[in-house]
Amino acid sequence: MERIIYCEYYKEDRTGLERPPYPGEIGKKIYESISKEAWQLWLEHQTMLINENRLSMLDPDARQFLNEELQKFFFGEGSTKPKEYIPLE
Repeated sequence: MERIIYCEYYKEDRTGLERPPYPGEIGKKIYESISKEAWQLWLEHQTMLINENRLSMLDPDARQFLNEELQKFFFGEGSTKPKEYIPLE
């Protein structure tokens, strides 16, 4: 059975995630207030950030950057695309 939550990203009721996607408090907050659809948007945005900024997930600074962008994406002013980003047509 689907779990319905109020999605803070879409500002409406949507299907929730099946489990917290991150450990700790941020994972719990995302689980309780972010929908599956919004999480998928973040995964696509995160992939673009990793690729465009040539981030290594072994680098603690890169992981911290993505954590900050995740929080801005869902709970802040929004994460922005790199200036050099050119979307595929």
